[in-house]
Amino acid sequence: MQTPGTLHVVATPIGNLGDLGARALEILGSVDAICAEDTRHTRQLLAHFGIEKTLVALHQHNEDAQAAQLVSRLREGQSLALVSDAGTPLVSDPGFRLVRAVREAGLRVSPVPGACAAIAALSVAGIPSDRFAFEGFLPAKAAARRERLAGLVGEPRTLIFYEASHRIEETLADLVAVFGERRAVLARELTKLFETVLDGDLASLQAQVAADPNQRKGEFVLVVEGAPEDADATLAEGRRVYATLCAHMKPSQAAKVAAELTGAPRKALYGGGGE
Repeated sequence: MQTPGTLHVVATPIGNLGDLGARALEILGSVDAICAEDTRHTRQLLAHFGIEKTLVALHQHNEDAQAAQLVSRLREGQSLALVSDAGTPLVSDPGFRLVRAVREAGLRVSPVPGACAAIAALSVAGIPSDRFAFEGFLPAKAAARRERLAGLVGEPRTLIFYEASHRIEETLADLVAVFGERRAVLARELTKLFETVLDGDLASLQAQVAADPNQRKGEFVLVVEGAPEDADATLAEGRRVYATLCAHMKPSQAAKVAAELTGAPRKALYGGGGE
């Protein structure tokens, strides 16, 4: 009887190619095929290390369709690797449907740990790391983004977000409006040539990014301190309501209505202490 193969979930570098470990290289060189989000990107990575393998495109648009075929290949005894464009697969990337299908088929899935931008940023943030919540990318549209943030106002765990360069200013502005004065770290281009890690409160990060065009380029991880465990419940509720209303009316008017509805101080809601 044919021994089934293993699906190896392999983390790849987020920038510095030296972060690809020896075990990951061994696995990538030994499997029968590699499932990749962007085969062109992965082919370049493999070429750097002198590895030639069959690549299978696996992304959000074809994952369900590919899963059954890949499970069949594993049953036939082939071993496969799953990689994303950068970092640990399934962390804000496709892959969980394939992993679930393989596990439901009773086949082995084995992790090959390595780089992860969220964890890398948390490790250098100097913000409580014993409990944290990874939120990935916030919604692209302003109203939905503020609504999502409003639901996180009272979250006591450290929050980790990913963000793209063309939205970083808008996201920082929304964080200031919704969370007020919170300690935060903005990690940019981690492990790459132009890596920077800015810290301070949210307003100071917003100012630093606005003042330096270079700080608006690249890939970003935002680490934001959670709400104090003893945070004033009225203020937290006021900020949640304010953020929701901001999607439908001017901030000054939203603050007035939110204050009337919740009893929270209006000045504490409007930009964390505006007019």
